[in-house]
Amino acid sequence: METTLKQTTATKGGEWLIKPTEAADTFIPEDFDEEQKMIMDMCHQFLEAEVKPVVDRIDKLEPGLMPSLLEKAGEQGLLATSLPEEYGGLGKDFITATIINEGLGGGNSFSVAMAAHTGIGTLPILYFGTEEQKQKYIPKLASGEWKGAYGLTEPNSGSDALGAKTTATLSADGKYYLLNGQKCWITNGGFADVYTVFAKIDGDKFTAFIVERGFEGFTQGAEEHKMGIKGSSTVQLYFQDCKVPAENLLGEIGKGHLIAFNILNIGRLKLDAAAIGGSKAAFNTSLEYAITREQFKTSIANFGAIKHKLAEMAIRIWVAESGLYRATKLINDKEKELKEEGIPHNKSMTGAAEEYAIECAMLKVFGSETLDFVVDEGVQIHGGNGFSDEYVISRAYRDSRINRIYEGTNEINRLLTVDMVLKRALKGKLDLMGPAMAVQKELMSIPDFSNDDESAFAREKKHVANFKKAILMVAGAAVQKLMMNLDKEQELLMNIADMAINTYHAECALLRAIKLGNEQSLQADMMRTYLYDAADIINKCGKDALNSFAEGDELRMMHIGLKRFTKVDPFNTKTARRNIADKLIEQRKYCF
Repeated sequence: METTLKQTTATKGGEWLIKPTEAADTFIPEDFDEEQKMIMDMCHQFLEAEVKPVVDRIDKLEPGLMPSLLEKAGEQGLLATSLPEEYGGLGKDFITATIINEGLGGGNSFSVAMAAHTGIGTLPILYFGTEEQKQKYIPKLASGEWKGAYGLTEPNSGSDALGAKTTATLSADGKYYLLNGQKCWITNGGFADVYTVFAKIDGDKFTAFIVERGFEGFTQGAEEHKMGIKGSSTVQLYFQDCKVPAENLLGEIGKGHLIAFNILNIGRLKLDAAAIGGSKAAFNTSLEYAITREQFKTSIANFGAIKHKLAEMAIRIWVAESGLYRATKLINDKEKELKEEGIPHNKSMTGAAEEYAIECAMLKVFGSETLDFVVDEGVQIHGGNGFSDEYVISRAYRDSRINRIYEGTNEINRLLTVDMVLKRALKGKLDLMGPAMAVQKELMSIPDFSNDDESAFAREKKHVANFKKAILMVAGAAVQKLMMNLDKEQELLMNIADMAINTYHAECALLRAIKLGNEQSLQADMMRTYLYDAADIINKCGKDALNSFAEGDELRMMHIGLKRFTKVDPFNTKTARRNIADKLIEQRKYCF
C-alpha cells in the first residue's frame, strides 16, 4: 500500500542530531490513510471481542486458549500484514505493520504472544531463510496454523547474547546438526511449532537453526511463574543431541549475530508501538475511573492533582507516538529505496532497520518508560482499588514491567544509543566533528539571544536546536577527555543517552505540532509542556556528565554553556495541563 506522503529530504540514522528536519517531510499519526485507520479499529475490535472477555482465562494459561486466539488473529490477517503475498501475506507496508502492533498493544499477555509470533518468531526465517525454508514455514506462520518462537537467551548469558553455551555439531554422515544446551525465557515456548534457535558450531561460530517441535532430543520445561504477563507462555528449552536436519541451518555459519541483532532493531520499534497501545488502554481505564469515582461529593476528575496526572499521562503518550511514527516512516521509505535499487525484500527491510538502529534503541527506552509511568499513575488514580486484582489497572501495572527488560534492557539500549552514534562518526557516516567544533566556537563568543525567525513555533525551534548543541558540547568534551576509556564510563554514557532521547522526542513533538499548524491548539500546549520539562532533564543530565570528567575553568565554562543551551521561555504548564485534562474528560478517552 502506498502512503500519500513522500520523504523528500530524509535524514540518515542518527542524523537528526546535526541536520534539521522539515515538518512537511515528517509522518505523524494524523497522516494515517483510511485503510490504516480501519486496521487500527479492527485491532481494537479484536481485543474487545476476542481477548478482553477471556483475559482471566488467559492469565491462568488455559491449555489451547492462546494458540486459538493467534489462529483467530491469523484468520483476520493480523499475523500476515507485512509478509509478502507469495508466502501468504498481505504485502502491506511497514507503517501498517507498526499500526497493528500499536492497535493490539492493549491486549496484555495476548499482545506479547502476538508480537513474539509475528516478530522474532517469523522474521528470522523470512529475512534469512532459503527459498525452500520460506516456502515451507512462512505460509503456515502467516495463517497462524503454526506458531513461532525464538531461542536466544540462556541462563548465564542475558544481555551477553553471543556468550551462548549451546553447541551444534555436524553428524558423521552430514545429515544433521546435533544441538546440546538450553534456552530460557522463551516466549510462546510452551506451544510453538517452530523455533529459531542459536548455537555455536565448533565452539565459536554463532549460528541460527530452525527447530521444529517434535524433533528428536528436543524437550521443554514447565511454565515459569512470573510477576506479570502471566498468560504469556514462558518456558525453558532443552536440547540433548537434538537432531536438526542440515537444511534447517538458518543463514550462514558463524553469522547468527546478524540475524539476532537485525531482528532486535525491528523488535525494539515494535515494542515501542505495543507499549504505546498499552499506554492508551491503561489511560482510558484510568480516565474512566477518575470520571466515575466520587470523593467529597464530586468526581475526582475535577481535582487539580488528578487533572495533572491525566494530562501528563496523555502528553507522554502523544510525544511517544510522535517519535514512533516519524522513525517508522523513515524505515518504510528506506526499505522502498533499497528495493528500488534491486535489493531483495529481506535485505531491504533489515538494511532499513539497521540504518535507523539508533532511533529504534531510543524509541524502545522512551516507549517502555512511558508505559511504566502511565500504569503507575493509573494505579495511583485508582487509589486502594488499584492494588486489587478486581481492577484491570493492576494487571496492566504488573504486565508493563517486563518491557524495560526484554529486547535489550533499557540500560543496554541507552549505552547502544551513544555507542552507535560514535561508531558512525568514526566511520565517517555522521559528521559530528564539524557541528561539535561549531558549538565549541559558539561557547567562546558573546551569546546571541535574538531570534530573527518569525515563523510559527520559532522559539520552540530555537530551544530544540540548543538542546542539540548541549548534547554535542557534552559528548564532544567527553570524547576529547576520555577517548578510549569512554566506554568504561557507563554512567556518563547514560547521561548523554538521556539527553539524546529527550531531545529527539522533543523535536518529534515539535515537528508534529508544526505540521498540525495551530500554535494555540492543545497539541501545541502538549508539545510546549513536554519541551519545558525536557529542558530541566537535559540540563541535569548534562551537569552530571560534565561533573564526572571536567574540572576548573573548563567545567565552569561548560556549565555556563549548558545553562545557555537549556534555557527556555517561561510557560504556564499548570493551565496547559488543566486545559488538556478538561478535553480528555469531555471526550472520556485519549483523544489526541
